[in-house]
Order: sequence, then C-alpha cells, then structure tokens
Amino acid sequence: MNDFPKNEIETLWCPWRVEYFEQENRDPDFLSTAARASDDAAHLVLTRRKNAFLMMNRYPYAVGHLMAVPYRKTSDAGSLGENEVLELWNLATHAQALLRESVKAQGFNIGLNLGTCAGAGVPDHLHLHIVPRWNGDTNFMPVLTGTRMLSEGLQSLYDKLWAAQERLAAAASPQSWSRKK
Repeated sequence: MNDFPKNEIETLWCPWRVEYFEQENRDPDFLSTAARASDDAAHLVLTRRKNAFLMMNRYPYAVGHLMAVPYRKTSDAGSLGENEVLELWNLATHAQALLRESVKAQGFNIGLNLGTCAGAGVPDHLHLHIVPRWNGDTNFMPVLTGTRMLSEGLQSLYDKLWAAQERLAAAASPQSWSRKK
C-alpha cells in the first residue's frame, strides 16, 4: 500500500528558525549582552534578580524553553557562589510557575549542558535550561524525521509569560514587576 503522502510531509516549514541561520554576525556573547541590556523585551528577559536573570530561548526547539542565567560569565558550575546558585534555582522554580500559569505545562526538563561535548551551545557562559513538557507531547515527528514543531511565536509567548508573571506577583504581594523598555 503506497498511499502514504511521503512528499507532503518531507518538508515542514519553520520560518522563525531562518533568523538564526541567516545571521551573519551572530552574537556569540548574547547571554552577556542580555545581562547588560536596557530593553528586556528586545532580549526576551522576563525576570531580573541581583545575581541572575530569566530569559526565553530565542531559538527554541520546544515552546516555552526558558533559561536562568548568572550575570557573571563562567563555564564552571563549581565557581558559582552560593547566592548565584540560590538565585538560579529560585529562577528555575519561578519559571515553572510562569509556564504552568501561561502554557499549562504539566512537567519540566531542567538542566545544564556543561561543555561543548555535553551539548552546550554557549560553552563559556553556563545557563540552566527549563523546558516545559506535557503528557503526550512526544510525537512521531522527532523520531521519524528529526523535526520538532513549535505552536506559538516568541512575542506572543513573551507577552503571555509577562502577564502570568504580573498575575503571580499580584497574588503573592503588592510588589510590582517592571519591564525595562
């Protein structure tokens, strides 16, 4: 039986990924750039603390992929101070709350890729990945074709995460969150 529409599914369009591949002068230090940025929305930064910040991954393979990043550039987790470790972990917890509220995440993969051989895309500036998961979110696409599909654009997701952060902050305390513009 040769009724399987192979030609129709061999190519899937993910136009947002072209931005990454077409960048001639990619900023290899984009995490430090985001750390110093005055426009959080342009750098997809959601939350800032004294020693670390939370941002969206600009080129995710999963919707809602966030990263907790120390301001201090280091590749060695052992060199992090106690306050940096605490803030990274608190940001990971905060990220989970944001993702549960905004995209109804049911689970999470959280981890560090330390070193190029371990998959670190930015080996000299460690960052903690927080990737939301849902029951049944693994489908045949990555298995058969190595293709991952994203169902939401970055700006609309940033807005949802920001709104979730404001709702959670209002529920927790009268402290207001301000976005650098």
